[in-house]
Amino acid sequence: MAFLNMNLIKSTRLVIREFNHEDAEFIIKLLNEPSFIENIADKGIKNQQDAIKYLNDGPIASYKKFSFGLWLVELLPEAHSKRNPIPIGMCGLLKREELEDVDLGYAFLPNYCGKGYAEESAKVVLETAKKQFNLNRVVAITKVGNQSSEKLLGKLGFNYEKRLQLYGDENKYFSLDF
Repeated sequence: MAFLNMNLIKSTRLVIREFNHEDAEFIIKLLNEPSFIENIADKGIKNQQDAIKYLNDGPIASYKKFSFGLWLVELLPEAHSKRNPIPIGMCGLLKREELEDVDLGYAFLPNYCGKGYAEESAKVVLETAKKQFNLNRVVAITKVGNQSSEKLLGKLGFNYEKRLQLYGDENKYFSLDF
């Protein structure tokens, strides 16, 4: 993996970069996937204006405040037959008021699940958390029953700690100490 700067990180098959307003259509698509709504939440993003507000209030605000946030994950042109990177998901670090520690967040379009992209991007994000943000611990939250996320967190070295209520849902809380 190559750390190019805070705006762009490359791995073998992926480029991970900050979101911008040009990514609004992708946000509408990703956040309205049934799997996103079921496993994360219905964010109510229905149009371009909603998506821009989500980006401004979420990832972009986080970049300004913490220098990290959720980042766009794109498939590099070398990994597919198109000319430009293809947006496939998001992965990054979140600092929620409700949690003491920074947590790992990710979501991918269904066509790109089960192909190792979430694991590859999460490894890059965790390495960035350690090296560039000097974090000693990262946590992750999954809704109860989200077995694919639990499996991924296990592969990444996270340990289950407890159940907790967050945003009205029953969740599992995992941690990773560096």
